[in-house]
Amino acid sequence: MQTYADFHRQSIEDRDAFWAEQAKRIEWETPPQQICDYSNPPFARWFVGGRTNLCHNAVDRHARDRGDATALIAVSTETNTEKSYSFSELQREVERMAASLQSLGVQQGDRVLIYMPMIAEACFAMLACTRIGAIHSVVFGGFASGSLSTRIDDAQPKVIVSADGGSRGGKPVPYKPLLDEAINLASHKPDAVLLVDRGLTAMQLVEGRDHIWSDLRTKHMDAQVPCVWVDSTTPSYTLYTSGTTGKPKGVQRDTGGYCVALATSIPYIYGGKPGETFFSTSDIGWVVGHSYIIYGPLIGGMATIMYEGLPTQGFDHQPDGGIWWRLVAKYKVSVMFSAPTAIRVLKKQDPEHLKKHDLSSLKALFLAGEPLDEPTAKWISEGLNGKPIIDNYWQTETGWPILSVANGVDNVAATSPRFGSPGVPMYGYNVRLVDESTGLPVETADAKGVLTVEGPLPPGCLQTVWGDDHRFVNTYWNKMEDPAGGPARWVYSTYDWSRRDADGYYFILGRTDDVINVAGHRLGTREIEESVSSHPNVAEVAVVGVADNVKGQVALAFVTVKNSEGLDTEEQRAALEKEIMRQVDADLGAVARPARVHIVTALPKTRSGKLLRRALQAVAEGRDPGDLTTIDDPSSLLNIKSMVS
Repeated sequence: MQTYADFHRQSIEDRDAFWAEQAKRIEWETPPQQICDYSNPPFARWFVGGRTNLCHNAVDRHARDRGDATALIAVSTETNTEKSYSFSELQREVERMAASLQSLGVQQGDRVLIYMPMIAEACFAMLACTRIGAIHSVVFGGFASGSLSTRIDDAQPKVIVSADGGSRGGKPVPYKPLLDEAINLASHKPDAVLLVDRGLTAMQLVEGRDHIWSDLRTKHMDAQVPCVWVDSTTPSYTLYTSGTTGKPKGVQRDTGGYCVALATSIPYIYGGKPGETFFSTSDIGWVVGHSYIIYGPLIGGMATIMYEGLPTQGFDHQPDGGIWWRLVAKYKVSVMFSAPTAIRVLKKQDPEHLKKHDLSSLKALFLAGEPLDEPTAKWISEGLNGKPIIDNYWQTETGWPILSVANGVDNVAATSPRFGSPGVPMYGYNVRLVDESTGLPVETADAKGVLTVEGPLPPGCLQTVWGDDHRFVNTYWNKMEDPAGGPARWVYSTYDWSRRDADGYYFILGRTDDVINVAGHRLGTREIEESVSSHPNVAEVAVVGVADNVKGQVALAFVTVKNSEGLDTEEQRAALEKEIMRQVDADLGAVARPARVHIVTALPKTRSGKLLRRALQAVAEGRDPGDLTTIDDPSSLLNIKSMVS
């Protein structure tokens, strides 16, 4: 049996042969003529000359060979519904959606923006886009009109697919008014809006623009829409991620490379097999939802569960801290994927929930989206009777794990999970720790460095930033000199600090930039600051991420005001805090709302005027802020310390 170290080494040193073999896991209309074109670094083009289709590999080939096998299981404890679709049934629904989009003018290369709750029609819409060669851009349903409008302007969609609303905790969450306001704010106007009417909230339709899905579905019940074969390097979707500037980045994904990467990850990383069931508790608005609710499991021939609901609420809106485990037992889930925040929420529930359901089908629980603390990992491991708890580390940009453990398939030995570590580099990723100041490799065990990946990035990672190659290069890449005197190398930065132990396991230590991670949601502090500063009485603002026992991190805002008149009492300051929070809700959505807005007399700055955000973060977390001699007014930090302690 081959060691995993040898397997990984082969993927780096004999890159093209390795990925040529993995490319056989999917079906091609035209086989690739070149495995990797890296003639214009840092841009990598994978499986050049090949022609394929994501929807064909996720749906049609399985419908052809095993059409009665379960493909999609849509469960909503919000609306008390459960419905399963076989691969054949899923293909028919996707063709109806594809025909509906075509009737609204969508053609190959057009963009379709999807703003939907976790319902089956969202899956149909994503797959329908890739079926006809359109590029989808899914926006998380929790985003407010301001955030949605910026994404509409950047993607410039021909059509937007949405719904009357979602539901959370049994309370309807209207989507249509938010969408209407976003379109009103945006410079770009879509030709049409396709709406799923769930009967949750009333909708006002715009004549000539808005269309109801059930009406178009009826018209296209018998539609047969063939898959459009596209070049491997053709964009399949864009997905927006927060950055260190206010403008979100549209991560652009290709078709062939992404398909091969996911097809390979299902057995090698997740241990999934055709006919088994994959349950990811994420949302399609995030990259996990793209890769491991929709495309990955289906490409791997697995059934996938789409879940709308809370982790502690069952059917009929009754409290049920075991609802996820109930679904694992009912649908014989073999691979489960969640986030550490969700497990920390479940820790507050009765541990008996874990014991009263048959979880024998479950092979492993994977957790990602934020650092996994050791106590949480140990708690859920004990609750699941020692089943493997596997952290894995990746990003919206990479589309699949950078660090994890190997499952021991195809004659490759397994690697063991280690509490506190997401694992070792996955095949295809040439991971390096580098010194931030010198750019030289960090070779000493347990020494701190920036986690980087030497180019080319493996298949499935971002091609570029949508419409902005310059931003792609400037944001993510550095040209590093070879200490041995060889040619300079392009290195991708994850912007995460890390250390590597003597056995090669990596430990993530935190961000090097101003992106924070709140319950698995990446938020740019600059975006939040811009929203807060738009309040008419805010003079200055600093937003930092601080550690939180449940969510991993939460945002704290510190503001100075233009006019302190009428802010003498705690009640008056609390009222202003609520106004600012409502401002963030309106601009970015509740997901970006700070946990607290502290009104202060001054913000700590250097004598040159630079805000000391790291010192603010240290004080908020009860840590030593370090040398205060660089601060223009040290009392500003001391006053804040007394406020948050």
